[in-house]
Amino acid sequence: MRELVVGTVLKPQGIRGELKIKPYTDSAETFRAIGRVFLGGEEYKVLSVRTGDGAVYLGLRGVPDRNAAELLRGKDVVIPRDEAPVLPEGSYYIADILGSELVTEEGEALGTLLSVTQAATDIYTLKTEGGKEILFPAAKGVVLNVDVENKKITLSKKRFFEVAVL
Repeated sequence: MRELVVGTVLKPQGIRGELKIKPYTDSAETFRAIGRVFLGGEEYKVLSVRTGDGAVYLGLRGVPDRNAAELLRGKDVVIPRDEAPVLPEGSYYIADILGSELVTEEGEALGTLLSVTQAATDIYTLKTEGGKEILFPAAKGVVLNVDVENKKITLSKKRFFEVAVL
């Protein structure tokens, strides 16, 4: 099974086994289309989904109380790739772009995409060949093109050096 990591369990929420999830999707609403998830290799049917403050709260069959939910803290929320909700044009799953090569519009290699921190404007962490980590906002004008198929992200060299935390 090809897998897609769509979030991480942050903590139990309440006493009825609900889980607070940090989503790795553009919108927490994407979770409403997911029928089952895998946590630590175990399959769970999704019984309820609610969202708020950028988090997702999942109720799962087989997680009846806070104690059962506590055992899932820190686990990745995984779905089968072929069951992933289809995203609108121009959107992509974070898991699909991690490890992408970051280049300028002239083709100059800047490094590899190490991580994405979700915020009002996502913050990308780039790792250079020398191992240095550089943070920058993935704002319009900075990111020119995202080629998911070829794992290549093209950046505006001028804008990148204006906003990057070097």
